[in-house]
Amino acid sequence: MRRRTWLLCVWSLGLVLTLTGMGEGAEKLKALIVDGQNNHKWQQTTPIIKKSLEDSGRFTVDVVTAPPKGSDLSSFKPTFADYDVVVSNYNGAPWPEETQEAFEDYVKGGGGFVSVHAANNSFPKWPEYNEMIALGGWGGRTEKDGPYIRYREGKVVRDNSAGRGGSHGARHEFVVETRDADHPIMKGLPTAWRHTPDELYDRLRGPAKNLSVLATAYSDPKTGGTGEHEPILMTIDYGKGRVFHTTLGHDTKSMNCAGFQSTLNRGTEWAATGKVTQKVPKDFPGSEKTSPRS
Repeated sequence: MRRRTWLLCVWSLGLVLTLTGMGEGAEKLKALIVDGQNNHKWQQTTPIIKKSLEDSGRFTVDVVTAPPKGSDLSSFKPTFADYDVVVSNYNGAPWPEETQEAFEDYVKGGGGFVSVHAANNSFPKWPEYNEMIALGGWGGRTEKDGPYIRYREGKVVRDNSAGRGGSHGARHEFVVETRDADHPIMKGLPTAWRHTPDELYDRLRGPAKNLSVLATAYSDPKTGGTGEHEPILMTIDYGKGRVFHTTLGHDTKSMNCAGFQSTLNRGTEWAATGKVTQKVPKDFPGSEKTSPRS
């Protein structure tokens, strides 16, 4: 009788622990996508970002859309604190000062942030935002805003040469090369993988504080590039917050790349939690062939 009672207790405890573990595993992170202004077609790309995050099984996703260009943004005040991570698909007019301060407090306090493609063109006059993204382009950025960051002879190099901030050559396929294979976002990914046609951002410059370069791509002069290995995937520490910065994702074609979606999902989870639980998908591209999903 005692043995049966003991076995029942053990079974019950195991069941409780199993259900508890299942509950924790099933708990989804809350993500907020910000869009509404962009020199790219955010109406087409935001749905891809949202679906990619949701399909990973790790996120519930809300979207907040800023008023259109030329409108009054004074009422644009998203509640960032309600979310584990904020994903920016925004490149437009400055946010109200109150909103800027709320976003700074959110990330400094430990909130996650993800900058996608042209989001690094935004807010050239907002110092704290430029620290969050580490590197940006266009918007009048020059050497006064910080160095170029390049990858030369196995090292990340700060290049203080004078010149514009931000450019790209013709859209084309290119190979993304892993530079930090031990980072949770990159762990298990190929050392090199071929991305679908996209804009390869180069000549980005900025404060570059607390920056880690996870992956680069060669900006080939034959396509109008710099002849440098340029940063493509990055992480930045900002206060207690974690930032994932991807320069990929110009349009629907580039966003439908399995490599873009997987690194976006993994980077967003890392920004939210500091960990990555997602497995590398079977359709992740190799170095010889792209892997479009639609």
